[in-house]
Amino acid sequence: MAKTWVLDTETKGTGAHMVPLEKLLRRAGTERELATVELRRGPERAAEPEPEQLEPYRFRVVDVLSGRELGHDLDVRAAVGLLEGRGSVLDSRVYVRVPRSGRWRLLTLAEHRLLWRYRGRV
Repeated sequence: MAKTWVLDTETKGTGAHMVPLEKLLRRAGTERELATVELRRGPERAAEPEPEQLEPYRFRVVDVLSGRELGHDLDVRAAVGLLEGRGSVLDSRVYVRVPRSGRWRLLTLAEHRLLWRYRGRV
């Protein structure tokens, strides 16, 4: 038969420990009230809204040396096409538009290299 274990906190400052319920109830002259804990489920979550339709990425390409904008609001094919004429992955900065805020975010070096690999394939 399974034993029921309870947390005994009467340890005079040395910490609590687990003891069988029968041992706790057998203590002579000890009147104790055992606290019961009810576990309840949290409130039901509302149904997830439909995901928004993803917009295609829009890019902006800027020449590093001159600071001149080579292309603005381009699709990925046009952005990669502009990179074909560049000598190095570091010769241009590529930005992507963040749909929610409408701001331009500079791509990381790894993302630049990923676009760079597609040169000549488009």
